[in-house]
Amino acid sequence: MSERPQSLDEFWPYYLAEHRNATSRRLHFLGTTGWYASLAASTVANPVGFPLAMLGFGAVLAHGLGRGEGERPSAGHVLAMLALPTLASPVIFPAGVAFAYGCAWAGHFGVEGNRPATFQYPLWSLVSDWRMWAQMARGRLWNGNPLEELGLEEAPSEPADATHGTNGAAHARA
Repeated sequence: MSERPQSLDEFWPYYLAEHRNATSRRLHFLGTTGWYASLAASTVANPVGFPLAMLGFGAVLAHGLGRGEGERPSAGHVLAMLALPTLASPVIFPAGVAFAYGCAWAGHFGVEGNRPATFQYPLWSLVSDWRMWAQMARGRLWNGNPLEELGLEEAPSEPADATHGTNGAAHARA
């Protein structure tokens, strides 16, 4: 991208391009599935407080997405989204977050050879991860080039002002 994306729709092909390696996508799927399991376990452990905290999570996420990430990352939104559920489930929820990011970052740093887009686009990356997980749950994106499989145009390697970028290894492994 020659400029910073201004919408989630502009960001989606870039996100997929940063996840070209099927092993990386599988690690993301594993991590996100573990996070979903932590949400279920947190709900069982605190059946009133945790769902209420997740309503707050959703409201903060919706506000952040409405604001957009076209200008800068939403650090305040991310902190609130982590704090609310952690207050309601101080062990299980953070463990799920740590597991999810551990798997995802193993995919980026260890497999793709790039830096996660979440550092520049935390909210769009989260929603795009859920979107990729949903595609994989439907049996798509397990192999091959995700952009080709979904019929999307090639996204340039990174936004012009991004410092997270890729070292090119992810794009060489199409």
